[in-house]
Amino acid sequence: MSDDKPRSSPFWAPHVHADRRPVLMARGRIVAALRAWFVERDFVEVETGALQVSPGNETHLHAFATALAAPDGSAAPLYLRTSPEFACKKLLAAGERRIVEFAKVFRNRERGALHHPEFTLIEWYRAGEPYTSLMEDCAAILRLAAEAVGTRQLRFRGRAADAFAAPERLTVAEAFTRFAGIDVLATLPDGRPDRERFASAARDAGIRIAADDRWGDIFSRVLVERVEPQLGIGRATFLDEYPATLAALARPAQGSTQDPPRVAERFELYVCGVELANGFGELTDATEQRARLER
Repeated sequence: MSDDKPRSSPFWAPHVHADRRPVLMARGRIVAALRAWFVERDFVEVETGALQVSPGNETHLHAFATALAAPDGSAAPLYLRTSPEFACKKLLAAGERRIVEFAKVFRNRERGALHHPEFTLIEWYRAGEPYTSLMEDCAAILRLAAEAVGTRQLRFRGRAADAFAAPERLTVAEAFTRFAGIDVLATLPDGRPDRERFASAARDAGIRIAADDRWGDIFSRVLVERVEPQLGIGRATFLDEYPATLAALARPAQGSTQDPPRVAERFELYVCGVELANGFGELTDATEQRARLER
């Protein structure tokens, strides 16, 4: 046989795996460190089912569909979970206070440099605690992951962030003003989305808007084109106080007096321009939750 390496080798070819093995070992150290960190803080690790009877109703998440073949020959539709959220919340309703899951999840229609149809998601909950505790957790996890692999700098595509620097906390309104020149809260009069006002502001900022773009579509376009690339540079960024219309399961932000509120207790963590985490203060008012879902 020739000693020449084939042009395209499978990942299990020894010479290919040799290049990737350091990443595999680093991942193992990070996971072990995180599991120990959660145990030290009295989190119960859970393992919920990957098959669900409902895929959920997230607009931008698409579940893989399958079917259960029963012994009598009948078939019932099932779906691979896009997150363990529903099952974890049932455990909270049952009385658990702190839980964590290292969950294998599946999302259809996702394939790219930052998205994969199958990946591992760490999901954790703190019942009865302020949502800012989750931000503290995220900052600690960044430091712990960096320590586990012996680095201080987190890097991606020419950008860098100090894993040990105190993260910046920036509201969505502040970020849209700073990086896009758009007053996003002005497009939410009385807490309700004003699509035309937002579209006009986005066009003035030089952002292309399609005729069928909704308020949420415009928000996503401004976020992706103008805001996200500027976040988490030099240090991590918490993008906080999301518009309430994009946080149907989150509590109104403290101090919000509008009905409906304009902003909610929801944040996302960014490092080197990449979103790594999404968290929020859970809405537990059943009457308000039903009204939001119906609306």
